[in-house]
Amino acid sequence: MERFQVPSREEVTTNNQAIFDNLEKAVGFVPNLYAYYAKNDTALGDYLALQNRKTSLKTKEKEVINLVVSQFNGCNYCLSAHTQIGKMNGFTEDQILEIRTGAASFDAKLDALAKFVFSTVENKGRATEKAKEKFFEAGYTEANMIDVVIVIGDKTISNLIHNLADFEIDFPLAEELQTAAI
Repeated sequence: MERFQVPSREEVTTNNQAIFDNLEKAVGFVPNLYAYYAKNDTALGDYLALQNRKTSLKTKEKEVINLVVSQFNGCNYCLSAHTQIGKMNGFTEDQILEIRTGAASFDAKLDALAKFVFSTVENKGRATEKAKEKFFEAGYTEANMIDVVIVIGDKTISNLIHNLADFEIDFPLAEELQTAAI
């Protein structure tokens, strides 16, 4: 089947055109994922509100979640985007590749987070007791756990949209993992 098409600014509602203009100013372009959401009058605004909500998690922690979930769900678009975002937030290429396997040996707290996220998605919300124990021992709270699940949900939405629509990836392609860890 042919790929689904990403709409242009002229093909979306006035409301979404305004969001496109704001994205253009903030990011320099409208990523295809966001543009695709604009096929629906409210989805782009709703998604951006979810993605930009106030959270107890730091930016690097959110990127760990985004990378683990995107790898688990096999979303090359989100892996490519979050590889770039991860680098902008201080992760090295090697660290990003390791995070994608569900580990972060370079940082004990992020390692507990990566393992918790992987266990959560692998077990459909039923993380192992060991993963939960390590997560809380690393200093995370129940409020953090709720935010982790919200970020997992946020990223799963995008993963599913891209995996279904398979539109063009407009970021440098993420390197494929050389391991079968996930």
